[in-house]
Amino acid sequence: MLRLARTTSENADFRSLVQLLDQDLAERDGAEHSYYAQFNTIATLQHVVVAYQADEPVGCGAFKPFEIDAVEVKRMFVQPARRGQGVAQAVLAELEKWAGELGYASCVLETGKRQPEAIRLYERSGYAHIPNYGQYVGIENSVCMQKYLGQ
Repeated sequence: MLRLARTTSENADFRSLVQLLDQDLAERDGAEHSYYAQFNTIATLQHVVVAYQADEPVGCGAFKPFEIDAVEVKRMFVQPARRGQGVAQAVLAELEKWAGELGYASCVLETGKRQPEAIRLYERSGYAHIPNYGQYVGIENSVCMQKYLGQ
């Protein structure tokens, strides 16, 4: 059974999962990884979800304020052996629920073209492609998406 825990970036299990995420992204992104890494610090994330199966941390995600009425989804990851089991969808749904409880109207995110499984997850979850925002404008590998909560 999947258990979702709301926490912060101080959580040791979250930090361990993020290390695995960063290793995966370094392989996928190659030389571009250092550019993306500067936007993915986790020192002060106050809204983190860690997914557990049998007390083992198997996935995570987080959000941070983006605009007055929007959050940015960050650090989504599921351990490779646990993919395809609905973990990412459950984490994302919990993040969206939490953001809605806090009064946010939408979620935005950035993912990479080299992460087609992530793009499919977000599309299936109701995210629409939007023009690249902020630091991702003009970045060929970046895919930015948005979902209005309550859809």
